[in-house]
Amino acid sequence: MDKKIINVGGMHCAACAQRVEKSIKKLEGVDSASVNFATEKAAVSYDPDKILLPAILEAIEKAGYKALETKQTKSEGKKESGTKSLWAKFFVSAVFSLPLLYIAMVPMASFANFPFSGELHHMMRETPLAYALLELCLALPVMATGHEIYAVGFKALWRRSPNMDSLIAIGTSAAFLLGLYNTLQIAGGNPEAVDSLYFECAAVIITLISLGETLETAAKGRTGEAIRKLMELAPKTAFVMRGKTEFEIPIEEVKIGDAVIVRPGAKIPVDGTVTSGATAIDESMLTGESMPIDKKPGDPVYAASLNATGSIEFRAEKIGGDTALSQIIKLVEDAQNGKAPIAKMADVVSGYFVPAVCVAALLSGVAWFFGSGGDLKLALTIFISVLVIACPCALGLATPTAIMVGTGKGAENGILIKNGEALETAHKTDMVVFDKTGTITNGKPEVTDILALGEKCPELILRLAASAEKGSEHPLGKAIVKEAQNRGIELSGAESFNSVTGHGIEAVVGGQTLLVGNGKLMEEKNISLADIQANSDKLAAEGKTPMYVAIDGKPEGIVAVADTAKESSISAIAALCEMGIEALMITGDNQKTASAVAKQVGIASVLSEVLPQDKANEIKKLQAAGRRVAMVGDGINDAPALAQADIGIAIGSGTDVAMESADIVLMRSDLSDVPAAIKLSRATIKNIKQNLAWAFGYNIIGIPIAAFGLLNPMIAAAAMCFSDISLLLNVLRLKRFKLMR
Repeated sequence: MDKKIINVGGMHCAACAQRVEKSIKKLEGVDSASVNFATEKAAVSYDPDKILLPAILEAIEKAGYKALETKQTKSEGKKESGTKSLWAKFFVSAVFSLPLLYIAMVPMASFANFPFSGELHHMMRETPLAYALLELCLALPVMATGHEIYAVGFKALWRRSPNMDSLIAIGTSAAFLLGLYNTLQIAGGNPEAVDSLYFECAAVIITLISLGETLETAAKGRTGEAIRKLMELAPKTAFVMRGKTEFEIPIEEVKIGDAVIVRPGAKIPVDGTVTSGATAIDESMLTGESMPIDKKPGDPVYAASLNATGSIEFRAEKIGGDTALSQIIKLVEDAQNGKAPIAKMADVVSGYFVPAVCVAALLSGVAWFFGSGGDLKLALTIFISVLVIACPCALGLATPTAIMVGTGKGAENGILIKNGEALETAHKTDMVVFDKTGTITNGKPEVTDILALGEKCPELILRLAASAEKGSEHPLGKAIVKEAQNRGIELSGAESFNSVTGHGIEAVVGGQTLLVGNGKLMEEKNISLADIQANSDKLAAEGKTPMYVAIDGKPEGIVAVADTAKESSISAIAALCEMGIEALMITGDNQKTASAVAKQVGIASVLSEVLPQDKANEIKKLQAAGRRVAMVGDGINDAPALAQADIGIAIGSGTDVAMESADIVLMRSDLSDVPAAIKLSRATIKNIKQNLAWAFGYNIIGIPIAAFGLLNPMIAAAAMCFSDISLLLNVLRLKRFKLMR
């Protein structure tokens, strides 16, 4: 299946999006289609052997909308120019509709002393035809600026799929045609018809609709700032060494394997690995972490991160769409283009809502016509008011705009939410299951304790053990050597070295025979551990691995090594408990080690000695018990469990497989972002519910008021405009949401 993102122009409400979606879905070869009104994009999955992209674009055009270029950069440029065009249309509408409104209303307020009120009243009564033609001349340019509303609205009506444009087109056309009819009546010798001109009603409604659409488009543009900011991070050029010459080339021309040079203050152009030089790099755009990260040969660097101090040279390894930045942009785009279940529900409602409003408006108009003894003017007023007040824009914007802002806010803080469904589901989480190694812990052993017997000091025990382990490739041996180096201890060279597989090492350092290893090694060498067994058991109970150090056949100390918990683990789990979410740890480690780590970070429930293939089954059992489970992991063995969980959360420093299987990726690899992601989900869903309550409440209250004749059409248009803008302002409050970590 091929997947494409198509920019769709001309949509004005959720019903428009629903119509485009239906038009695409009914094509043979289309697997799925999701049209997002807020982003003005269609995400389409199709079989290229059965249907080609031009056929999909043609279906969108036939539905009455525009299929635009699919490149994000061009789309954003078009959106910006489109906003300017909308402002221009509104300005033209306002320039003509305001004088028209003044001319139409002032003669009716003869009790007030408005400028030119006498002249206009005289013109209305003495030369009614000239008065009517003046209004007509002012109304025509306004109607012309709204030509797209009529083209789309009547086409949708003709295809029996009315939308918001259909409501506006019918209502304003009825008002304009009635005004035109009465103008002809005046010309035919009926001057009383001058009291029934409706040109100002049609013009002002079009102007208010234009204002609402313009402000709405501008506000929707602001919700897409996250993607634009990410795109603007990447530099436009790169300095590369080819041969012995340095060239500055466009970033698009960088090739894998190029030697790229980055000087202080410059941005990294592509992803790669440092080959020479040392520096500190600000990677906050990727991780949200404000502290610069030291880089040396062998360390990775990422596109758009900022080189702070030194000059480096690195080998280009990922370019174009393969860079970490490009992948982040794609994840954010996919999240914003996708639909959460709550959004799909709103779309279904909108699909039935517009036809229902048309019927309600017609029935209201007919009822008032007969109920008032044939008062066509009154019946038409009711008909237009119901159509205008019922605009479903707010209903269509309620969910997608909030999801856009929520996912964008997450991306700014290093929390990548892959789709709207994940954002919605996360707020229901009542249990978070953590993998241990590499998730709760750092994933690599560190020295935690050094115990010395007799007159020996801990520093000496560490120096001798590290000197013996210097040639070892075992992770525990490397941890001992690293600890000695961190303490600035000078190591001696081993005169001989022998690795005893599964047990430890035997070495000669400074003429002394050293044994460093587990109890089995000591047992084989007939070394009694009775004097230090109690200390050893205590360390083991804490989840640490005791390594005995013997010198010339006598036990002299213990170096304990453990995979230590991350600093963020304790605070993250405490934050989840405060939120009413239970934490559980799942691991393949033995029960003693697992329990010790769990106790250290504040987790009460532990599933230990679980094989990798069984992790997903354990998640299933929790789900079968009615729990909404989020799984947090980092390794390939976590991928099935991440996919099985209601929400899979991957650590950014983990494997690509884990990140592909997850719904949310924590780029900072900081567990504090787990409660932060759930809080963001809760805030977004709360915002969506507020929006939907406002949208439904507005229509539930507004339509009956209009149907009972208590709402002028122009007031209805203003109320509709206010509804959309107030909803979008509520959505934009999410941009100020603080992710407390």
